Amino acid sequence: MELLTPALGLFFWTLVVFLIIIFMLKKLAWKPILKAIKDREDSIEEALKSAEKARSEMSQLQSGIAEAKKEAAAERDRIMKEATEMKNNILDQAKKDAQNEARRIVDDARDAILKEKAAAMADIQSQVASLSLEIAEKVLAKKFENKGEQEALVQEYLKTVSL
Repeated sequence: MELLTPALGLFFWTLVVFLIIIFMLKKLAWKPILKAIKDREDSIEEALKSAEKARSEMSQLQSGIAEAKKEAAAERDRIMKEATEMKNNILDQAKKDAQNEARRIVDDARDAILKEKAAAMADIQSQVASLSLEIAEKVLAKKFENKGEQEALVQEYLKTVSL
């Protein structure tokens, strides 16, 4: 039973050694271990703060990117609208120019046709006049007393004359 109930001296020295080990652990081991744990806790807390800061910066960047996309889309739409308007203006101007040129060509052709027509009419008038003179000369050259013979002669000459 001696083993179950330790002697008072053994109990005292065991208690002294235990207290010395606790004191040494407190001085040598607990402070560095607690310091390492505190440093680790601080670094984890700092990392969490950095991650939160990075997350907020990322959300700001994403909103900035979304805003930049909206602005780029608006700018693209504005440029496309201007390009479409410019294209329509160019097409309208080209149509107007083509219509004006077509009118000018038609007017020039009409003027040329009228000039040719006037020239042809003048030529026909001069031919009719010369034919009339020829017929009159031939009629006068031959004196007829019979009016029917004169008309037959005029008709015969008219058949032989070509325009």
